[in-house]
Amino acid sequence: MVEPKSLTQIISEKDFLVLAEVPCEQFFNVLFLFKRRNQEKKDISRKFYSNLIQESESLENFMDQYGARENKKWSFFVECLASIRNLSIAAFFTRHILDRYPYYNLRESTSKENEFKKSSVGVLFFLNQSILSLLQELYGATEANSMNISIDADNQIEFSDIESYKRLPRNVAEDEVKDEEERVIEVCEKIKHISRLMNDSKISQTDDINKLKVSVLQKYNENRARLHKNLIHNIQSDFDTYVKNTKLEVEHQELKVLRGYVSMPLHLLEVSLWLVHFYERHEDEIRPGENRKRISMIVNKDVLLDKIVNFGFFYSQYFINEGNNLADEILKCFSIVVRVELPIPKPLGFHARPSTLISIIARKYEDMDLFVIVDEKKFNAKSVMSLLQVGGLVADKGYQTILFEGDKRVIEDIKLLAKHNYCEKGEIPSRLSYLREYQKSE
Repeated sequence: MVEPKSLTQIISEKDFLVLAEVPCEQFFNVLFLFKRRNQEKKDISRKFYSNLIQESESLENFMDQYGARENKKWSFFVECLASIRNLSIAAFFTRHILDRYPYYNLRESTSKENEFKKSSVGVLFFLNQSILSLLQELYGATEANSMNISIDADNQIEFSDIESYKRLPRNVAEDEVKDEEERVIEVCEKIKHISRLMNDSKISQTDDINKLKVSVLQKYNENRARLHKNLIHNIQSDFDTYVKNTKLEVEHQELKVLRGYVSMPLHLLEVSLWLVHFYERHEDEIRPGENRKRISMIVNKDVLLDKIVNFGFFYSQYFINEGNNLADEILKCFSIVVRVELPIPKPLGFHARPSTLISIIARKYEDMDLFVIVDEKKFNAKSVMSLLQVGGLVADKGYQTILFEGDKRVIEDIKLLAKHNYCEKGEIPSRLSYLREYQKSE
C-alpha cells in the first residue's frame, strides 16, 4: 500500500530567507522609524502603536505560516516579535489613558492627577525602551541569519492621531429608556461588587521585589486580571446601552463622571493584562525555555513587576474605589424606602441562623439602612443581637408576621429570603448566592 504524500512541503532555510526579506523589511522600516522618534524625544501616537501592532501581527502570522516558531534559526526571532507585539498593545492602552484622561472630568486633586500622569509616562517610557531593546535583538537575529534588509533612513511615514481637542455640538436627542433608574442602580451595584472583589486581593504598593513577585504569581495572575477586566467591561457596556445619552444622564451630571471611573480601570487592566501575560510567558519558574529566558534578560523583570502591581493594579483599584464612592452618592439619590410585612421564620422564629442571614443581606447594602419594626419600635437589622431581641419579642407576643423597612433593593432580597423560609432547610436561591459563604462557614 502506497503511503499518501503529505500536503506540507519542506523548504530550505535558504529559500525561506528569500521569502521573508520583503515582510521583514516592511516591519523593520516601521520599527526603525519608531526608534528615531524616540531618539528625537517625540511622542508616539496611538495610531503609530496601532500600526506597530498590526505590522508585528502580520509578520508573526507570516512566520507561523512557515513554521518558524519550531525552527532553531528562527524561534528566537518569533519570540522577540511576539514580545514586541504584546508590549506595543500595553503601550497603546497607556497612551490612550494619557490622551483620554482629561475628558473624563474626574474628581482627583491636582497633586493626585500629576502623580498619576507621571506614573503613566514612566510606564510608557519603560515600554518604549523595552521595545527598542527587543528591536536590537531582533535585528541582530536577522543579521545572524544572513538576511539582507534595506532600511530607509529617510523614511518619513507618519502615524499621527486625528486632532481630538475639538468636538462637534452635542445634539443627539436624549432617549427614554425603560426602567432607566433601575439600570443606574444595577450599574452602581456592579461597581460596588467589583470594588469589593479587587479589595479582597489585598495587594498594596511595595518596593519589595519578592512581595511583587508573590502578588503577580499568586494573587494577580493573568486569569484574575482578565476576570476583573471582563467584569468592568460588562459594566461599561451596560452603562453605554442603558444610561448614556438618556435624559437621566443629562439630569444627573455625576453619571458622566461615573463612566470615567469605569473607563479608567478598564484601560489600566488592559495594560496590566498584557504585562502579566508577558511576565508569565517569560518567567522561568512558570515556563522554562532558552528563548524565553533570553527575552527575560532583555526586558527588566523587576521593573515589569513594579509596573504591573504599583501602576496597573494599584491605579485600577484606586479608580474603581473612587467610582464606588461616587456610586454610593448616586444610589442615595435613587433610594426608595419601602415597608413590607413578611412572615417570621418557621418553625423556630428569629434564632441565630435566619438572624445572621438577614444581617448579612443588610450589611451587603452598606450604604443604606434596614430595620425590623415591632410595635412601631425600630431595630437595626445589621445587628444579629438586635434581631435575636426581636425574636424574643415576637415569640412573647405570638406574632406571625413582622415589618421590614429599607431601600427597595435590600427589601427585594429580604422578600426572596422570606419566600424560601429564610433558608431554614439550607437551600439558598441563586440571587442570594453571596449567602453561601456563610453557609460554608457553619
